[in-house]
Amino acid sequence: MQHFKLSFVVTAILLALAAWWGYDHGGSAGLLQALWIAAVLGVLEVSLSFDNAVVNASVLRNWNDFWRKLFLTVGIVVAVFGMRLLFPLLIVSIATGLGLVDVWHMAVNSPDEYARNLTSKHAEVASFGGAFLLLVFLNFLFDEEKELHWLGWIEEKIGKYGSEGLAILLTLLAVFGCMSLMPEERKLAVLMAGVIGVLVYVGVNWFSGLLEEEESDPSVGKIISQGSIGGFLYLEVLDASFSFDGVIGAFAITKDVVIIMLGLAIGAMFVRSLTVFLVHKGTLEQFVFLEHGAHYAIGILALIMFASVEYHIPEWFTGLSGVAFILVSLWSSVRWKRREALQGT
Repeated sequence: MQHFKLSFVVTAILLALAAWWGYDHGGSAGLLQALWIAAVLGVLEVSLSFDNAVVNASVLRNWNDFWRKLFLTVGIVVAVFGMRLLFPLLIVSIATGLGLVDVWHMAVNSPDEYARNLTSKHAEVASFGGAFLLLVFLNFLFDEEKELHWLGWIEEKIGKYGSEGLAILLTLLAVFGCMSLMPEERKLAVLMAGVIGVLVYVGVNWFSGLLEEEESDPSVGKIISQGSIGGFLYLEVLDASFSFDGVIGAFAITKDVVIIMLGLAIGAMFVRSLTVFLVHKGTLEQFVFLEHGAHYAIGILALIMFASVEYHIPEWFTGLSGVAFILVSLWSSVRWKRREALQGT
């Protein structure tokens, strides 16, 4: 439980803030309602982001303690205040032409109007997030260096003939498909959002590779030369791709932007603690197909995000699809471990 101590402390603080906010705006009834909604949003964030934690762990396990601590401190500040509060405000600011301060007043005093303006940009957000997440999945699927293949020879052949270029091509085709579902006046905005998602993924990968190439350069600091800055950026954008849709979906539960931020922050903190727990316990080495299951869940999430620009996809379906892949991958890992044990005797 030591990996989750900080999460429990932060949760207590955030729930206290939610209680104060609820009491200030609705008395005792508002206090109880705020506590309940913040707790529900926290649980939902964790349940929907377990695959995110697994992928985070696959990157984080190669980092030293400094970068892991940075991920839990600076990373959580960026995730909570940057991606779950500031960025939605920025989206509404761009949509309405208002300043951030004015948008904040709108969020607090006219939450219905704020929610309407934010959800009106769902298609662009889904196109960006879907493009980034689909590239995460496809580049994992097309990795020829993988030694274990969850789907056997099928996955092995896909990895052999796939490439980063093919991944980008397929993702751009998915973006064009997403764009085709939109009315004429919104096609360009959705296309641009998807292309930006591709550019961000390629840019982060390029930056990571650049740092790795400079490892032998004595002028580059030890911390930077390890390439973890690129990895840190990668994890933050990955978290952003997950959180965008979660923030918009949270408005189905409450229109209170403060409670949404506090509730999702609780979940984000536990996701990060879960990531570190998976690394320290060597879970990915013990359950060898868990990383595969998480990436397939991310692939399904990307397709769901693309489809959601036109069709309503229930949150329970999104969550269960990811959980299903995780559970099947765990079962496959146990079977593989037993089979290896029998062959070794």
